[in-house]
Amino acid sequence: MEKQRHSLWFIIAALFFTAIVIPSLLVLTFSPKEEEEVAMKETNKTTPNAPAEEPAVEVAVFRSKSQQIENFPLEQYVAGVVAAEMPAEFEKEALKAQALTARTFIIKHMTNGKTVSKGQAHVTDTVNHQVFKTKDELKKIWGNDFSWKWKKINEAVKETKGEIITHDGAPITASFFSTSNGYTENSEDYWGQPLPYLKSVKSPWDEHSPKYRTQLQLPLSEFERKLGVSINEGQEAGTIMERTSGQRIAKVKIGNKELSGREVREKLQLPSSDFSWIVKDDEVIISTKGYGHGVGMSQYGANGMAKEGKNHQQIIHHYYQKIKIDKVDQYVNEIMTVKK
Repeated sequence: MEKQRHSLWFIIAALFFTAIVIPSLLVLTFSPKEEEEVAMKETNKTTPNAPAEEPAVEVAVFRSKSQQIENFPLEQYVAGVVAAEMPAEFEKEALKAQALTARTFIIKHMTNGKTVSKGQAHVTDTVNHQVFKTKDELKKIWGNDFSWKWKKINEAVKETKGEIITHDGAPITASFFSTSNGYTENSEDYWGQPLPYLKSVKSPWDEHSPKYRTQLQLPLSEFERKLGVSINEGQEAGTIMERTSGQRIAKVKIGNKELSGREVREKLQLPSSDFSWIVKDDEVIISTKGYGHGVGMSQYGANGMAKEGKNHQQIIHHYYQKIKIDKVDQYVNEIMTVKK
């Protein structure tokens, strides 16, 4: 019996040594560095092929007022463009559509490697590229309305984060303008370059825009000087020779000179190339419909669609044909390669 008791105590002691002492000795044999290496190996086992974080895209903007270059994270830049280019009072879905055009524009610009200010900046903050305002600048402009306006625009940008418009696997020329005359314009009818996604479509919502109709008066002498024409007394002031698919003036004959609608618009600084005019005494009275070049997305049209319950994807697919809404991620490495 005594012998059996000794055997039992021996077994208990052996089990205690195996369960407690040996693991403690094993732990003591590892240095802190070795422990860290073991932990890293275990982590890698549980998360194989963990993806590396994408590098952040920053936009270098040449500030026209300060004549300095400032860098902004992509989505912050997009918010600054939306705030500067579209009224915050517009429907959120219209603001989201504007966010897509702004993001698409800058991604296309950066992947093409285009720069300004001797290659130090990607874009300016003017209409030459996209108008851009910082948060601090918007606080001064908006005053007491800043909080709700910034919140609304920020939400529109965040809800479309990383979305861009593509055609045939590349970012499009995402042009936009304020107000149509009821139709958008074919790109070739204004710029001379046909693009399959910039085709004329109906845009009836624009009739509610405060910029839909405009009238201005010019002295006849100024009209003649700016256009390089001469209108004799009793002579027809001009004849419209041809209209575009978007119902704007393609060609017009004034005096003995033939001009394109775009030439007349730019030389007289008209809101639109859909115009008509009459000569009364020594003045020319010009009436226009629409505001802007007419190519791409109409901002007031987008807002009208949003008021009818259309979402930003539907707005984008209406104004741009044969396109896809893609994620910007696949273009990040390309941008970084161009940057280097």
